[in-house]
Amino acid sequence: MKVRDILKKGSLIISYEFFPPKRPEDEEIFWNTVESLKRWNPDFVSVTYGAGGSTHDKSIEIAVALKERGYNVVAHLTCIASTKQKIKGTLNVLKLHGIENILALRGDIPQDPDFRPPEDGFRYAYQLVEFIHKNNGFCVGVAGYPEGHPEAPSLEKDVEYLKLKVDKGADFVVTQLFFKNEYYYRFVELAASKGVKVPIIPGILPITSYSQIVRFTQLCGATIPKELLETIERLKDKPEDLKKAGIEYTINQCRDLLENGVRYLHFYTLNRYPATEQILKALSIPEKR
Repeated sequence: MKVRDILKKGSLIISYEFFPPKRPEDEEIFWNTVESLKRWNPDFVSVTYGAGGSTHDKSIEIAVALKERGYNVVAHLTCIASTKQKIKGTLNVLKLHGIENILALRGDIPQDPDFRPPEDGFRYAYQLVEFIHKNNGFCVGVAGYPEGHPEAPSLEKDVEYLKLKVDKGADFVVTQLFFKNEYYYRFVELAASKGVKVPIIPGILPITSYSQIVRFTQLCGATIPKELLETIERLKDKPEDLKKAGIEYTINQCRDLLENGVRYLHFYTLNRYPATEQILKALSIPEKR
């Protein structure tokens, strides 16, 4: 089922992000997470695509396996290091297996100083969106950045670029993680003022460790609010206490979103189920919705 149709439901939409397990021993953890969180009957699940397409084969394998298990799957697809021919081939494989949804991304630029994007490829996500939209009939999602993309000169310019992606055929937006809901509300309001009329789904990262939150905020440029930063600094040598406080913070974050009329929650699970499970239970989200 296409995500754009799922999002027309009047009820709460729950979704998860997974990434392809890297080692054989991670496979069991991954599928245990999938099965554990299945109880909440997710409306869709997404599967990431490694930097420069580094997990191409494994990403497709996992996306197909999830589809065969009955999930509505959103397959991530990046373009910065791929030719049009390779992208077309990937889309054909996904379509063959009944996957109808793509999250179209530029992807991180490889650190290799000699790297040059393929001449027969795309430099920007809006070009990939347009290519998918014209050629394969997929439902297309894109990324949004509540605090602005790290490479953007301003939030307003970044939202103008988001509008371009929507104009080229994007059906929905999934945001990068954020820890202060005001950033999300401001982003949605600004996007609406620029003519972005598709749903903007908030991406939620459950806070479970000090190193995790520091690493992810460094990667994506998300701000850690003062009160949260003080808490994780105080508890960084007490991992269990930090996890408890972090999950409680995320519960309150989700509760505020729901109380303010947000109908979507997309969880970055990191292939682990306990934190997301605790949050869903605390929010009284019924199983088998």
